[in-house]
Amino acid sequence: MLALLKTIREAIANWWSEFTLQTKLLAVATLVVSLVMSGLTFWAVNTIQQDARLNDTRFGRDLGLLLASNVAPLIAEHNLKEVAQFSQRFYSSTSSVRYMLYADEHGNIFYGLPFWEPEVETSLTIERRIQLPDDYAADAEKPMVRQHQSPSGEVTDVFVPLIVDGKYLGVLAIGINPNPTAVISTNFTRDVTIAVFITIWVMVILAGVTNALTITMPIKELLVGVKQIAAGNFKQRIDLPLGGELGELIFNFNEMAERLERYEEQNIEELTAEKAKLETLVSTIADGAVLIDNNMQVILVNPTARRIFGWEGADVVGGNVLHLFPSAMQMEITRPLHEMAAGECESAEFRIHLSQPIQRTIRILLTTVLNLQRESIKGIAITIQDITREVELNEAKSQFISNVSHELRTPLFNIKSFIETLHEYGEELGTEQRRDFLQTVNHETDRLTRLVNDVLDLSKLESGRRYSLDGVDLAQAIEQTLRTYQLNARDKGIELIQEVAPNLPLVVGNYDLLVQVLANLVGNALKFTTVGGKVAIRAYQLKPKSKESDRVHPVRVEISDTGIGIAQEDQDAIFDRFFRVENRVHTLEGTGLGLSIVKNIIEKHHSQVHLVSEVGVGTTFWFDLAVFEEPTRHKQGE
Repeated sequence: MLALLKTIREAIANWWSEFTLQTKLLAVATLVVSLVMSGLTFWAVNTIQQDARLNDTRFGRDLGLLLASNVAPLIAEHNLKEVAQFSQRFYSSTSSVRYMLYADEHGNIFYGLPFWEPEVETSLTIERRIQLPDDYAADAEKPMVRQHQSPSGEVTDVFVPLIVDGKYLGVLAIGINPNPTAVISTNFTRDVTIAVFITIWVMVILAGVTNALTITMPIKELLVGVKQIAAGNFKQRIDLPLGGELGELIFNFNEMAERLERYEEQNIEELTAEKAKLETLVSTIADGAVLIDNNMQVILVNPTARRIFGWEGADVVGGNVLHLFPSAMQMEITRPLHEMAAGECESAEFRIHLSQPIQRTIRILLTTVLNLQRESIKGIAITIQDITREVELNEAKSQFISNVSHELRTPLFNIKSFIETLHEYGEELGTEQRRDFLQTVNHETDRLTRLVNDVLDLSKLESGRRYSLDGVDLAQAIEQTLRTYQLNARDKGIELIQEVAPNLPLVVGNYDLLVQVLANLVGNALKFTTVGGKVAIRAYQLKPKSKESDRVHPVRVEISDTGIGIAQEDQDAIFDRFFRVENRVHTLEGTGLGLSIVKNIIEKHHSQVHLVSEVGVGTTFWFDLAVFEEPTRHKQGE
């Protein structure tokens, strides 16, 4: 039983806890109001009932006094017959009297109605008497009133003393029937109280249902709709057949949602177009770009950044940028990113050398992205610039300046040394010594002039200057070069050989630049070829591999010598600036810029210079030049 009561109590507690605070307050208020109204109703009806009982008591007392005043003299005379007749008439004429009993001074009943005399006598075979208080005879001047319950209601009992000339003769007992109004009022009090209690609850429940159907439900629908709108679902609509202010509110809500939906569609189109423009712009810039939010999540990344970090084919959007960057970059960028996200700084810049996916040097620029009011940080823009070429050029520039300074220092030092010697000891030196000194100064001056000229030539070629290319007769350029070096070759005992194919077509090029290429290559060949050696210049047009080929094949130019040759380990660096083979063999002097000039000139002609060399056998440099094709000339008709 206790377990059942506990289960019921827990069920009621759970049921009560499911209600909202508003519902609980409404239930408590309804209970209080219903109890108060029921109490007031009970008090009012009970007051009416008490008034009815008081009236019954007064009526019975007055009726008993009236009857006693009429029958007391008859009893004093022992005229019981007249008493019976009078009582019978009185009882018959009054419906309010339930019974009438006459008792002597000892309380013994000697007559009563509605009992007939024989019935009374029969009933007296059993002694019947009225039980009165012991002191009733001493205080018998006042009627005594009391009530007792009967099946038909509460009966009022009035005991009136019978006194004649101050002598107590007995008592008259009159029973007054229950007042129908009082009986009805007793039931009515209960019914009305219960009815009021139930009516209040029914009215509250009906009001709650009506409120739920006409107000609460539409408001809940509106609340759901507003939440959907706030969540971005502008397709939300409310379909409730209501009029009045709520109906107008629902209509305005649906109209607002429809306008927001149209605005969203238009806004999405504009945002999509702007996003496409932005993505197109970001994807076309040369620098890498990565946009992240305050949580370091990648929002946007362009193809350049993907290529720099090797993210091609990887889904990096939405990932943590600190986990995506190379480890070397993570160490440098983590702290600045967190400081910028916290608003401690607005920008940062630093340089990082990466070894993966390839060797490169990059410059990182960090910039905060603010909202329109420039009050809060919405993200961080990361710009990645590949400065590998710039670093290499700066290093090359520094190396070039260092090499030039070194190369200029040697002839200048020699010139200064010999001139100072001539200036200080000129009178003490012999004629032969002075001639040797001046010859050395002249030689160093020529060397310095060649170095400066080569540096200027190389600077022009690397400056991006455009040269006009036209049809060039290679045979003429080769012949001019051979005439220039003919005496030099004869003095060194070296044979110059010219092998130019007959009817050689014109080639696309710049005549002066090609002459400079031939002069540098022939000069180097003569420099590194010993006495009795040979230097050959060949020019011929390449033959097609297939007879059916209609493509015009280029002209190949070769410069071969039987000199000391170039070691395999030097062939990769032979075209670098200031690299000289004599640095290895310690034989001849040079600026170390000749082959760099040759390489740049040939590249200006959209070709490449190649070499084949073997130490102690000789070296061959060769390159190809495109055949010059004259524009087709159309004859004018008459």
